[in-house]
Amino acid sequence: MCIVGISLPFQTFAVIGFGSDNAVVHGGGSGSVVASYTAKPIDGIRHAAGGKANVTYDDGTDLNAASVAAAAADYAIVFVGTLSHEGGDRTSLSLDDGCDPNIDPHSNQCKGNNQHQNEMITTIAGVNNNTIVVASVPGAILMPWSTHPNITAILTNFLGGQQAGNAIADVLFGAVNPSGRLPLTMPNKANEIEFSTEQWPGLPDPANPEYAMYTEQLLVGYRYYEEHQIKFTTGFPFGHGLSYTTFEYSQLKIDTTSTPYTISFDLANTGGVAGCEVAQLYLGFPASADEPPIQLKGFDKVTLHSGESKTVTMNITPRDVSVWDAVQHAFVVATGQFEVNIGSSSRDLRLTGQMTVE
Repeated sequence: MCIVGISLPFQTFAVIGFGSDNAVVHGGGSGSVVASYTAKPIDGIRHAAGGKANVTYDDGTDLNAASVAAAAADYAIVFVGTLSHEGGDRTSLSLDDGCDPNIDPHSNQCKGNNQHQNEMITTIAGVNNNTIVVASVPGAILMPWSTHPNITAILTNFLGGQQAGNAIADVLFGAVNPSGRLPLTMPNKANEIEFSTEQWPGLPDPANPEYAMYTEQLLVGYRYYEEHQIKFTTGFPFGHGLSYTTFEYSQLKIDTTSTPYTISFDLANTGGVAGCEVAQLYLGFPASADEPPIQLKGFDKVTLHSGESKTVTMNITPRDVSVWDAVQHAFVVATGQFEVNIGSSSRDLRLTGQMTVE
């Protein structure tokens, strides 16, 4: 956690959508949590904004009424979400298809404008030029509205749990500098990786009632995006995340004289507040290894005060530079020249070097 304590001159807020008793804070089925109480986002925001702020709430069911509230506020905070549970996948990655409150009959989550969330976001952004979207989701979603000029921030907190309301408010109001990174890729469109029926859910076969073809091989997630160099328009890359400060990478050094190999670099906080950066190490294998373009092999969360810098060191083990040998049924070290990449996400690589594995 990166504690900042920024004091911001916020005045009036309109909280729209799943921001009260209907907040999405856990999954369905075995993912559900029966808490003694849940901190509602509207309460967390009112507390963080202070007694002088005017905070209104509308669940977004009546978009005309929600628009009036949003237009009268300095800031509009739109809460959206989806639910899922074992035995019942979401029908699509759209916000409009993933928030059926019947998923968990004991839950009050997602009650409101759950079938028109994308319209709710664009409508509110159309009347308020400081619109913030808070997405409480169990996985990847489509964000066709992410490039709207009036949407100034998107906070994805996944499923925040019992203290979600207070935690979200801490990030929105700067008590905590966000440092989370996406553990998945947010796609630009549905089925962007072109999965076929043969791959999932599989096809029937007389000898085997059902089978699936793993023709994607190793190109899953961000590896597919890097192999095909898919440009991000409305989506976001694996490892992505923003901060209230900025970071600079420099002085990459690679030492292969002994194992594990040592990768070091300097990381500096060049912004005005303290923050945490999650530096990520990606390796590119030799062409002869027939591996995806880059693979995440390590990361380190580094806390830095404004103006502070540190030398960060990461290790690369023999297993990190190995590939599976189907004949030997074991991981075997791949030899040749590797590319070493250090950066802030899979698509934001700041330092690049080479190392040779013999």
